[in-house]
Amino acid sequence: MSFPAYPGYKHSGVELLGELPEHWTLKRFKNVFEERAERSADGLEELLSVSAYFGIKPRSESRDEGDHLSRAESLEGYKVCHPGDLVINIMLAWNRGLGFSWQSGIVSPAYCVFHVTDGSSPKFLDYLVRSDECIRYFKTHSAGIMDSRLRLYPESFGRLFTAIPPTCEQTQIARFLDHETARIDALIEEQQRLIELLKEKRQAVISHTLTKGLDPTAPMKDSGVEWLGEVPAHWDVSRLKYHSTRIGDGLHSTPEYDDAGDYFFINGNNLVGGAITISPTTRKVNRQEFLKHRVLLDSSTILISINGTIGNLALYSGEPVILGKSAAYINCTESLSPRFCLYLFSSEQIKRFFESQLTGTTIYNLSLRTIAEVPTPLPSIDEQNSIIEFLNRNVDGFDELIDNAMKLAQLLQERRSALISAAVTGKIDVRGWQPPASVPSPELVEEAV
Repeated sequence: MSFPAYPGYKHSGVELLGELPEHWTLKRFKNVFEERAERSADGLEELLSVSAYFGIKPRSESRDEGDHLSRAESLEGYKVCHPGDLVINIMLAWNRGLGFSWQSGIVSPAYCVFHVTDGSSPKFLDYLVRSDECIRYFKTHSAGIMDSRLRLYPESFGRLFTAIPPTCEQTQIARFLDHETARIDALIEEQQRLIELLKEKRQAVISHTLTKGLDPTAPMKDSGVEWLGEVPAHWDVSRLKYHSTRIGDGLHSTPEYDDAGDYFFINGNNLVGGAITISPTTRKVNRQEFLKHRVLLDSSTILISINGTIGNLALYSGEPVILGKSAAYINCTESLSPRFCLYLFSSEQIKRFFESQLTGTTIYNLSLRTIAEVPTPLPSIDEQNSIIEFLNRNVDGFDELIDNAMKLAQLLQERRSALISAAVTGKIDVRGWQPPASVPSPELVEEAV
């Protein structure tokens, strides 16, 4: 679906804004908003949070299990916001850390709260300030030397310009975007459900094959391990330590870095999708440091993350690396194929076993002893190779379908962002748009100004 441009445009005089429809008004944000100074007397109002993903919502709905509602002893003195107010996290405005609240509540004293003073539609303004163009504009005018330290102070925000259409047009733009974004969001959610279903089926194929084998007629026996269940009668079930020559982890200290070095210092986060991934931020060491801290890694080696993020996996393929403490290595004997071991560690049964053995409260750890003692269902090496070939074919098929669905979801998200930006900056004219007759018009949130 395409939409027409406006009949006429004028230059805004602001390089980052470019042209705007000729009947729109160029304003500074300080002529659209006024900062609200109201503070909570007792801190009993609903605590709200700001997110790049969902804008403003109750903190109780967005916190992770086990998180505190707030680390402050009292919320007295927190800033009050009302329905239709703009809340900005000045430290994350450059990363879309702002949005409009549609309910009364309180927010952190470090945030800024603004109410609309010029009669504009808060719903339109919410789309506007969270659009890609505005976020880039905010980042350009934020103070700081790096992203993590950027601040959009209220005075700087107030001096920035924006293009404001007539109020009735704002309402129409918001109405159009409510309808179109809801339609796109439904398509994205459909792709996300498909991705989860494909991942579940992929995982089921791996887990079933690694515990039941390829022959559905093979006699079965009790593995002797409750969570493993029955396995083919001719398979061996024994501890992993009996099928590895060495199990260890990496360096428990910091090596001497050398940006001109030819070797890399990796940790568990460098193990991605079954391979070692070197990123632009991966630190380097020189040959002397490499020789000092290297461990024996070869074609029999599988790597697994054991600290923080648990269970990332990779096969070692000769990369010039030394390991940090969050990466463990298993050197397999001739009775265990490293790729079979990699698939085994990615099965639901083994992952659940590892999860049950984790230590730590905020940062989880998987011990080398747990890895060594994990019960391992093991067919002959020939059967392992047959299973690997079967899984490679089937897993690759699932991975391709998952990748296609993820790409489509990303394209839809990009389409959503582009449509919002085009509408709120006047690149498309939606004044004549009407929702399809079969679709009820979306209800706009009641706007408090």
